[in-house]
Amino acid sequence: MAASSAPGPGLSALRPPAFGAEPAGERLARIRRSPHFANGAFQNPGGPARVRPSGSSRDMARLYLDKDARSRRAPRGAIPVHPTTLADLTRPPATGLRLTWTGHSGVLAEIDGRRVLFDPVWGERCSPFPFAGPKRLHPVPLPLAALGPVDVVVISHDHYDHLDMPTIRELAGTDTVFAVPLGVGAHLERWGVPGERLRELDWQESTRVGGLTLTATPARHFCGRGLRNTQHTLWASWAVAGERHRIYHSGDTGYFDGFRGIGAAHGPFDATMIQVGAYSEFWPDIHMTPEEGVRAHLDLQGGEPGGVLLPIHWGTFNLAPHAWAEPGEWMKDAAEEAGQAVAFPRPGEPFEPAGRLPAGAWWRAVSGPIARPWRRPRIAGGVAGTSEGHLDHAGER
Repeated sequence: MAASSAPGPGLSALRPPAFGAEPAGERLARIRRSPHFANGAFQNPGGPARVRPSGSSRDMARLYLDKDARSRRAPRGAIPVHPTTLADLTRPPATGLRLTWTGHSGVLAEIDGRRVLFDPVWGERCSPFPFAGPKRLHPVPLPLAALGPVDVVVISHDHYDHLDMPTIRELAGTDTVFAVPLGVGAHLERWGVPGERLRELDWQESTRVGGLTLTATPARHFCGRGLRNTQHTLWASWAVAGERHRIYHSGDTGYFDGFRGIGAAHGPFDATMIQVGAYSEFWPDIHMTPEEGVRAHLDLQGGEPGGVLLPIHWGTFNLAPHAWAEPGEWMKDAAEEAGQAVAFPRPGEPFEPAGRLPAGAWWRAVSGPIARPWRRPRIAGGVAGTSEGHLDHAGER
């Protein structure tokens, strides 16, 4: 793919605002100087990643159109959202670290007296259009303004389910700083974020905000808004270090062997926020399964269980063929097998990783039966149990 110049003013004027803006000028020059940019595009760690679905279109269409499979991709009732209040968030965390999962990949992290908001999406759809695209399966836990002051907003990449124009426009009117991967600042500037409030980083670059060190770390994914994908904006995971605590947000990524290096350089982490939803055998390079998410967490911790894993990127939007509640069930099994502590908060439920963890399978009340092809056969009375991998809720732990 050859590097292309930014579109001219006439073409830019025709772009829907939600498409954002193409990098240009010094921003584009900096992109081209990046050691991770080659042959006109940013390159993934671990070699090329398939960013388009593999397999046949017929197989994918059959999977998506199957009536039974389609019904499993959404909850059967109202998702239990925690009624987060301003009082919940104005009381300082007793341990110095508190996380509030706002749904999908959005997390408010209160760390060592500062407040970091990862991938906030308050819009009704993750789409450039208000009338089409994946729609929320649950309401936001609280109005964006009710979060209170945020020191820094961190964006992992520019896909619509992570970078939401209405949310950014509302946050642009505050005093918050935005930490974004290289090139993503072009979108934010178009939506009203002043350039002086942008910290735009390449992988392994860091910035300081109010006593926190934020480092953009590698991820295995891709970027793109609009009608063409020029791969001119970077995607990243993020390590955040305060005086006492360290946390990690994976953004979107496939599993790769770089997690151990990230952990060695920036960990171990008190908590990780790991993408474990919207996976599929059609795109194994760019999203992780829950089992891979546990493996990534262990790599980040030096190979042993430690800290707390918060599963993200599931429950809020229907973005993949798997059953809606499958990431939660698979994560429970995988983490238990590894001996790793996992938090399962309802959307909007604050918790402190060093305190009592929310561990209940809240999704079961609104989910149908989940097939478990990942579960090993059980041994009962010396004889192997069923290997079909299907259990209804009555047979679950």
